[in-house]
Amino acid sequence: MVSVRKFLIMGLCAIVVPMMAHGAELQSVASVNITSDTASTAKNMAFNEARRQIITDVLKQYANVEQLDELIKNSSDAQLTELITSSSVDGEQQSDTTYSANITMTVNRDLARNWLTENNVQNWLTDGGTGDVFVVQAVMSDRLAGWMELRRIARAEGINLATQYINGNQITIEVPVANRAEFTIALREAGWQYADQNGVLHILK
Repeated sequence: MVSVRKFLIMGLCAIVVPMMAHGAELQSVASVNITSDTASTAKNMAFNEARRQIITDVLKQYANVEQLDELIKNSSDAQLTELITSSSVDGEQQSDTTYSANITMTVNRDLARNWLTENNVQNWLTDGGTGDVFVVQAVMSDRLAGWMELRRIARAEGINLATQYINGNQITIEVPVANRAEFTIALREAGWQYADQNGVLHILK
């Protein structure tokens, strides 16, 4: 009998797609394909991998990425499982040694916010019930010019921009929810590309 401790990973593939969830929860789906010594071991590994990938993908929009990566790296599977409120599987396939599926998991916003805060990870994960501000992640080819333009747009619309995090050409800011529509329209008119993922407005220019 082959010990679980001696399994050999022959293949690993995980693709994560963020999705919108209702209320105070965040959701993503990971497509995994893992080969190990048994299908059972491969399935356990697939769920552990999907959980880490989904939590990373969802929370990196709301937290310092370097600190988040370090925290997830040093967290056990059991600790990460506590952040998941539900999961589902679609397209499941398995052989004697391989397991593949599309695994959807829902991360609880409040539990995640508390977890990040308790572990000193800088984050701007607001209470999903308050809805007073929303997060904007801006990626710019020229950070200085892009940031100046964003500030001009905000001033023209009478919108307050609160800077949360700057990393290279990426800036994370918070904007009052009440100004979301007018801010988005002004960005579009100024030539910015934008997309909404889990309530985070991603903009690019």
